[in-house]
Amino acid sequence: YTMIWLGQMFLGFFLFFTLTTRPIGVHSCKMDSFIQAVKQIEDSEPNLSPLALVRSLRRSAGLDDEMTIYFLGASYNLSDAVVLINASSISFFHKAIHHMVTDAGEERGVVLTPDGTTVALAPLLLGIESGLKARAEGTPAVGLFPLTLGRILGLSFFRLQNVQPCHRLGPNGCWDNMEHPKVFRLARAATLATDALINGGMDGVILGSRLSNLSASEQPPALSEILKGYYVFSQHEGRSLNVLRHPVSPKRRELSRASLQPLELHKEVMETLALVWKLEKIKWIAEVTGIGRVVKEGLNVFVHKYWDCPQVISRCQWGAQPFRGTPIPLSLPLPFLYIHHTENPSEPCLTFEKCASDMRAIQRYHQDERGWSDIGYSFVIGSEGHIFEGRGWEIQGRHTKGHNSIGYGVSVIGNYNSTLPSVEAMDLIRHRFYQCAVDGGGLMANFTLHGHRQVVATDCPGDAFFEEIKTWEHFRD
Repeated sequence: YTMIWLGQMFLGFFLFFTLTTRPIGVHSCKMDSFIQAVKQIEDSEPNLSPLALVRSLRRSAGLDDEMTIYFLGASYNLSDAVVLINASSISFFHKAIHHMVTDAGEERGVVLTPDGTTVALAPLLLGIESGLKARAEGTPAVGLFPLTLGRILGLSFFRLQNVQPCHRLGPNGCWDNMEHPKVFRLARAATLATDALINGGMDGVILGSRLSNLSASEQPPALSEILKGYYVFSQHEGRSLNVLRHPVSPKRRELSRASLQPLELHKEVMETLALVWKLEKIKWIAEVTGIGRVVKEGLNVFVHKYWDCPQVISRCQWGAQPFRGTPIPLSLPLPFLYIHHTENPSEPCLTFEKCASDMRAIQRYHQDERGWSDIGYSFVIGSEGHIFEGRGWEIQGRHTKGHNSIGYGVSVIGNYNSTLPSVEAMDLIRHRFYQCAVDGGGLMANFTLHGHRQVVATDCPGDAFFEEIKTWEHFRD
């Protein structure tokens, strides 16, 4: 009997090990891969509600801190927070969701989204859970702002109160490989609110708000569908650029602003910090003087950097080659902005991948064919809704002969002799780039806007586009 019992026990351990360590088949830090992993769980547990699944993910990632428990309850005490069957899934989700920054500057718990930005999953999923919980209980989404943005913003403001305001939030970073990303390294020392955490927090606010506002007759979609509908690009319908079905995520800044601006953010952050002190007893909070002033200064930085300014895809994100030679710094602010089109590539780019590929092609042409030090433009606009960094804010470009030292050169990918760029691309320049450049000290408040053809013998920026920019503010004959 002893031998039979030992044999059954061994068989049990063998079956447990085999069934619970089956690889999940996801090895890339892409949002698509995370959605695929979520879908695998949904397919294996068809009756699992999206709220139960997101609670299970919180449990597997160990996100039960004091504030999360205060608003959402402890996941290990929630009856629907089931233990995910596959042990390798638990390991994958813990690594994918649990956020941390290593001493070497590697940020973990972040994924690369199809729009080219990097998002921390923890605040995103907490926002979704808050919205689903509110929908299930028929109540407002209590705690949505503190869980997604309030805590990380407030603590970052205080922790770095003696640091220059522009360095109190962020930074961004670079992936080791944009096709198969595995390691994300920050550009400088991390604050408590990196760009990825803020992106995830803004997305959490947007999705949490939407889910909490579903009517009683609307059933929440599966978690994989919630994420796919927000992040994944859909093919366009028809031929017009302006009927493209873009993912929502490039609009995170506008949408999060619309959700949060009605709130008194200063009051919300102050109340969040009071709750942090009550729950976590962080000693150095009590030692801060001028709390209201510190929060006000920090929020001004947040609004300028993450709401007023559009998302800029950095050079490392689109795969730029190094600058050849010695860059020439600009003397800011500049009095001119010059508008271009690329002509070649002649077609608009409609996805992050295509726009990034076009940027690399333009840089190769400028460096290898023309012998320039780098891509000539200061910034380049894609029709998918992003600005790509060329030479950037502080380095002199090579875009408008004889005028490079006194203005930025901004180009839209595509040839616009007979058609216009997408409304999104034009709005990025006209309504977002302007304000960001002036407020950030890059452009003079009374700067002059010119088309390339006004100062150089060229057709650029195309007949149709030039007629359009004639109607823009700051244009001068």
